[in-house]
Amino acid sequence: MRKRAEDVDRTRQRIVEAAVHLHGTAGPAATSIAAIAERAGVTRLTVYRHFPDETALFEACSGHWLSQQTPPQPQHWGAIEDPAERLRAGLADIYRFYRDGEQMLTLTTRDEHAVPEPIRQTRKEMTRRLVDVLAGAWPRGESDDRVRRAVIGHAAAFSTWHSLCREQGLTDGEAVEVMVTLVEAVGAES
Repeated sequence: MRKRAEDVDRTRQRIVEAAVHLHGTAGPAATSIAAIAERAGVTRLTVYRHFPDETALFEACSGHWLSQQTPPQPQHWGAIEDPAERLRAGLADIYRFYRDGEQMLTLTTRDEHAVPEPIRQTRKEMTRRLVDVLAGAWPRGESDDRVRRAVIGHAAAFSTWHSLCREQGLTDGEAVEVMVTLVEAVGAES
């Protein structure tokens, strides 16, 4: 019975690893259950037995991929009181994560339409929490709060990092400084 449970766990792990590989090389939109099954060396029915719906498969895939990454650590930079320094440290950490996971993040962003809604909502919530920490050090109650938060949200977006660093050729450090300067400029004209 124990061996059977271990076999089930190993099969499940092969399926998850196959999904991670295909999502990271072809993208979620081009990844079929048949392709996952073939790569994992199982039948499509076996994939469905382990993952009865697309959301369950994506949750396992995302969890496995994230377990192999070093995600942003807001608990470290969230303690920095100076708003610009917190933003600088936070964006550097976020941009490092984007660089490390660039291939997967590029494909899953491109194929967002193929990602189940609960997974998209979880990603949005994670981004919102990062932005909350980044914006939390700035004075509140100012008329430009909404604009500053929007600019911080833009700065923290994968698409912003990709545009600045991949398309425009900035280093992560240069991109961080550009975004800090932009956020500091919000309200400076008042």
